[in-house]
Amino acid sequence: MSDRGLKPEDYLEPDCALCQPSRIKPVPQKRIIEKLDEYMSRQDYAGAEKHLLYWMEEARMGLDQRGMLMICNELVGHYRKVGNRAQAFAYGEKALKLLKDLDFDGSISAGTTYTNYATACNAFGENRKALELFEKARAVYENGKARADLLGGLYNNMGLVYAATGRYQDAYQMYDRAMEQMAKVENGELEQAITLLNRCNALEAQYGMEDSEEQINLWLDQAYDLLNKEGIPHDGYYAFVLEKCAPVFSYYGYFMAAEEFAQAAKEIYERT
Repeated sequence: MSDRGLKPEDYLEPDCALCQPSRIKPVPQKRIIEKLDEYMSRQDYAGAEKHLLYWMEEARMGLDQRGMLMICNELVGHYRKVGNRAQAFAYGEKALKLLKDLDFDGSISAGTTYTNYATACNAFGENRKALELFEKARAVYENGKARADLLGGLYNNMGLVYAATGRYQDAYQMYDRAMEQMAKVENGELEQAITLLNRCNALEAQYGMEDSEEQINLWLDQAYDLLNKEGIPHDGYYAFVLEKCAPVFSYYGYFMAAEEFAQAAKEIYERT
């Protein structure tokens, strides 16, 4: 589920830098992502968009299709966050075309692209297309190449689509797999907390609040403990997660926890 935590190698095959034709001028992928993280830590969405579009043009002018693929993926995520369906889908389709042009089918780059675009499709209610893309990503990631955090994010997002389409048992299976993968990841507790909250929503949708309240409260307590686990860096991504989780806690009546998380996120954003 996580929007950040991606690395340039999630878009780029390990030896690509060695096979760039001399006429291509590659954009600095690592620096682009680091600067994007700075914008996102300040919730400066306008600045993030301007930054990405600038480097998209630089990549285009430099004939750097690999750089364009990375930036397309980031733009899909950006436009999903700000609710711009048309632009999210436009860059999603552009990213799929770049995969074919680069002959990256079956690569980690392809898995990342399918996952990003599928997440946007789910956000805008295109669940059939989302599942098709998630299944393509799953075929790539489960071949042993993907890191645990990528698998965990994929399973969590697939669970959301299954729950949205009433396939609750499939959703719970994906959430179980997400929890297992994130247990292998440093600071994976944040993603585990999000998965538990997604479970709460699915259970309520399936059985109603009255019949699921006891289990929901247990999962909320577990999520609260995970979000407060000692040693987790209190950085911009932590603030993003707290901000995302706070409304869920509030919805289920955990008002003090919601206020605590919202205030902590605000303080982190103010510091950065």
